[in-house]
Amino acid sequence: MLRPVIVLLLMVLTAGSADARRRHNNPIPFSHEPCSVFDRRPCTPTFCSVFDRGPCIPEIYYPYGENLQLTIETVPPQGNAAKYQRPEHHLDTIGDLFAELRSCWSPPRADAARQGMQMSVRFSFNRSGGLIGPPRVTYATPGVPADTRTAYLNAINASLDACLPLKFTGGLGGALAGRPIAIRYVDNRDLGK
Repeated sequence: MLRPVIVLLLMVLTAGSADARRRHNNPIPFSHEPCSVFDRRPCTPTFCSVFDRGPCIPEIYYPYGENLQLTIETVPPQGNAAKYQRPEHHLDTIGDLFAELRSCWSPPRADAARQGMQMSVRFSFNRSGGLIGPPRVTYATPGVPADTRTAYLNAINASLDACLPLKFTGGLGGALAGRPIAIRYVDNRDLGK
Protein backbone atom coordinates (compact mmCIF):
# COMPACT_ATOMS: atom_id res chain seq x y z
CA MET A 1 0.00 0.00 0.00
CA LEU A 2 2.81 2.37 0.83
CA ARG A 3 4.68 1.57 -2.37
CA PRO A 4 1.97 2.92 -4.77
CA VAL A 5 1.74 6.17 -2.75
CA ILE A 6 5.51 6.69 -2.96
CA VAL A 7 5.53 5.97 -6.69
CA LEU A 8 2.66 8.40 -7.26
CA LEU A 9 4.40 11.08 -5.18
CA LEU A 10 7.64 10.63 -7.16
CA MET A 11 5.75 10.93 -10.44
CA VAL A 12 4.13 14.19 -9.34
CA LEU A 13 7.45 15.64 -8.20
CA THR A 14 9.19 14.56 -11.41
CA ALA A 15 6.44 16.09 -13.56
CA GLY A 16 6.67 19.35 -11.59
CA SER A 17 10.44 19.58 -12.01
CA ALA A 18 10.17 18.78 -15.75
CA ASP A 19 7.64 21.58 -16.10
CA ALA A 20 10.00 23.91 -14.24
CA ARG A 21 12.80 23.01 -16.66
CA ARG A 22 10.59 23.72 -19.66
CA ARG A 23 9.44 27.13 -18.33
CA HIS A 24 12.82 28.66 -17.47
CA ASN A 25 13.71 32.22 -18.43
CA ASN A 26 14.78 32.28 -22.02
CA PRO A 27 18.34 33.65 -22.16
CA ILE A 28 17.85 34.86 -25.73
CA PRO A 29 16.67 38.49 -25.53
CA PHE A 30 13.41 39.36 -27.26
CA SER A 31 12.29 35.77 -27.82
CA HIS A 32 8.98 35.51 -26.07
CA GLU A 33 7.43 32.38 -24.65
CA PRO A 34 3.67 32.06 -24.42
CA CYS A 35 2.09 32.75 -21.06
CA SER A 36 -1.17 31.54 -19.61
CA VAL A 37 -3.48 32.64 -16.84
CA PHE A 38 -3.14 29.07 -15.53
CA ASP A 39 0.63 29.36 -14.98
CA ARG A 40 1.62 29.13 -11.34
CA ARG A 41 4.01 32.07 -11.60
CA PRO A 42 4.32 35.32 -13.54
CA CYS A 43 5.24 35.14 -17.21
CA THR A 44 8.71 35.53 -18.60
CA PRO A 45 10.29 38.16 -19.03
CA THR A 46 9.48 39.92 -15.78
CA PHE A 47 10.07 37.11 -13.31
CA CYS A 48 13.42 36.01 -11.89
CA SER A 49 14.01 33.80 -8.90
CA VAL A 50 16.95 32.67 -6.81
CA PHE A 51 15.72 29.13 -7.46
CA ASP A 52 16.10 29.41 -11.26
CA ARG A 53 19.09 27.75 -12.82
CA GLY A 54 21.11 29.86 -15.22
CA PRO A 55 21.21 33.60 -15.71
CA CYS A 56 18.24 35.81 -15.01
CA ILE A 57 17.83 38.15 -17.97
CA PRO A 58 14.64 40.19 -17.81
CA GLU A 59 13.59 41.44 -21.21
CA ILE A 60 12.75 45.07 -21.84
CA TYR A 61 10.42 45.97 -24.66
CA TYR A 62 12.00 48.86 -26.56
CA PRO A 63 9.43 50.26 -28.96
CA TYR A 64 12.07 51.95 -31.12
CA GLY A 65 14.91 49.46 -30.88
CA GLU A 66 17.86 49.48 -28.54
CA ASN A 67 19.34 52.62 -30.04
CA LEU A 68 17.28 55.71 -30.62
CA GLN A 69 17.76 56.57 -34.29
CA LEU A 70 16.17 59.41 -36.20
CA THR A 71 16.39 60.79 -39.74
CA ILE A 72 15.75 64.49 -40.22
CA GLU A 73 15.25 65.77 -43.75
CA THR A 74 15.58 69.46 -44.54
CA VAL A 75 12.42 69.37 -46.67
CA PRO A 76 9.87 67.11 -44.96
CA PRO A 77 8.21 64.53 -47.19
CA GLN A 78 4.56 65.11 -48.04
CA GLY A 79 2.33 63.56 -45.43
CA ASN A 80 4.98 63.80 -42.69
CA ALA A 81 4.66 67.51 -41.99
CA ALA A 82 2.95 66.79 -38.66
CA LYS A 83 6.07 64.95 -37.47
CA TYR A 84 8.07 68.16 -37.97
CA GLN A 85 5.88 70.35 -35.73
CA ARG A 86 7.04 71.25 -32.25
CA PRO A 87 4.85 69.82 -29.46
CA GLU A 88 3.14 72.42 -27.31
CA HIS A 89 3.61 70.49 -24.07
CA HIS A 90 6.40 68.89 -22.06
CA LEU A 91 7.98 66.00 -23.92
CA ASP A 92 6.44 62.78 -22.63
CA THR A 93 7.13 60.24 -25.38
CA ILE A 94 9.92 59.39 -27.78
CA GLY A 95 7.67 60.58 -30.61
CA ASP A 96 7.46 63.99 -28.89
CA LEU A 97 11.26 64.06 -28.58
CA PHE A 98 11.70 63.24 -32.26
CA ALA A 99 9.19 65.91 -33.30
CA GLU A 100 11.02 68.48 -31.15
CA LEU A 101 14.40 67.56 -32.66
CA ARG A 102 12.97 67.70 -36.20
CA SER A 103 11.44 71.13 -35.58
CA CYS A 104 14.78 72.49 -34.32
CA TRP A 105 16.75 71.72 -37.48
CA SER A 106 17.83 74.65 -39.61
CA PRO A 107 20.35 73.78 -42.35
CA PRO A 108 23.33 75.90 -43.38
CA ARG A 109 22.92 78.69 -45.93
CA ALA A 110 22.54 77.59 -49.54
CA ASP A 111 25.95 79.01 -50.55
CA ALA A 112 27.73 76.80 -47.96
CA ALA A 113 25.47 73.77 -48.45
CA ARG A 114 25.68 70.79 -50.76
CA GLN A 115 22.70 69.04 -52.29
CA GLY A 116 22.27 65.49 -50.99
CA MET A 117 24.68 66.01 -48.09
CA GLN A 118 24.22 63.60 -45.18
CA MET A 119 25.75 63.82 -41.74
CA SER A 120 25.08 61.64 -38.71
CA VAL A 121 25.80 62.62 -35.12
CA ARG A 122 25.50 60.77 -31.84
CA PHE A 123 24.93 62.26 -28.38
CA SER A 124 23.04 61.77 -25.12
CA PHE A 125 20.76 63.87 -22.97
CA ASN A 126 20.90 64.26 -19.23
CA ARG A 127 17.80 64.04 -17.04
CA SER A 128 17.13 67.79 -17.19
CA GLY A 129 17.14 67.97 -21.03
CA GLY A 130 20.69 69.20 -21.64
CA LEU A 131 23.41 67.50 -23.67
CA ILE A 132 26.04 65.26 -22.12
CA GLY A 133 28.99 66.51 -24.14
CA PRO A 134 28.97 67.79 -27.71
CA PRO A 135 27.51 65.73 -30.58
CA ARG A 136 30.05 63.39 -32.16
CA VAL A 137 30.07 62.97 -35.94
CA THR A 138 29.71 59.32 -36.94
CA TYR A 139 29.19 59.75 -40.70
CA ALA A 140 29.55 62.40 -43.38
CA THR A 141 29.01 62.04 -47.12
CA PRO A 142 32.32 60.92 -48.65
CA GLY A 143 34.23 63.30 -50.88
CA VAL A 144 32.79 66.46 -49.32
CA PRO A 145 35.28 69.28 -48.63
CA ALA A 146 36.18 69.96 -45.01
CA ASP A 147 34.61 73.44 -45.02
CA THR A 148 31.23 71.96 -46.06
CA ARG A 149 31.42 69.34 -43.30
CA THR A 150 32.28 72.08 -40.82
CA ALA A 151 29.32 74.19 -42.01
CA TYR A 152 26.93 71.28 -41.43
CA LEU A 153 28.39 70.43 -38.04
CA ASN A 154 28.08 74.09 -37.00
CA ALA A 155 24.45 74.12 -38.19
CA ILE A 156 23.70 70.94 -36.21
CA ASN A 157 25.29 72.37 -33.05
CA ALA A 158 23.47 75.70 -33.47
CA SER A 159 20.12 73.96 -34.03
CA LEU A 160 20.52 71.81 -30.94
CA ASP A 161 21.71 74.74 -28.82
CA ALA A 162 18.63 76.75 -29.87
CA CYS A 163 16.31 74.03 -28.54
CA LEU A 164 18.12 73.18 -25.32
CA PRO A 165 17.29 72.46 -22.62
CA LEU A 166 14.42 70.27 -23.71
CA LYS A 167 11.44 70.11 -21.36
CA PHE A 168 11.19 66.42 -20.44
CA THR A 169 8.60 65.01 -18.08
CA GLY A 170 10.14 63.18 -15.13
CA GLY A 171 9.46 59.76 -16.64
CA LEU A 172 10.95 60.50 -20.06
CA GLY A 173 13.93 62.32 -18.56
CA GLY A 174 14.74 59.33 -16.39
CA ALA A 175 14.30 56.89 -19.27
CA LEU A 176 16.46 58.87 -21.73
CA ALA A 177 19.25 59.99 -19.43
CA GLY A 178 22.52 58.70 -20.83
CA ARG A 179 21.00 56.69 -23.68
CA PRO A 180 22.70 57.34 -27.03
CA ILE A 181 20.67 59.04 -29.73
CA ALA A 182 21.80 58.92 -33.35
CA ILE A 183 20.45 61.48 -35.80
CA ARG A 184 21.02 61.40 -39.55
CA TYR A 185 20.56 64.81 -41.17
CA VAL A 186 19.75 64.74 -44.89
CA ASP A 187 19.86 67.93 -46.95
CA ASN A 188 17.33 67.17 -49.67
CA ARG A 189 16.85 70.76 -50.83
CA ASP A 190 17.10 71.57 -54.52
CA LEU A 191 20.03 73.98 -54.37
CA GLY A 192 20.39 74.34 -58.15
CA LYS A 193 24.18 73.92 -58.05
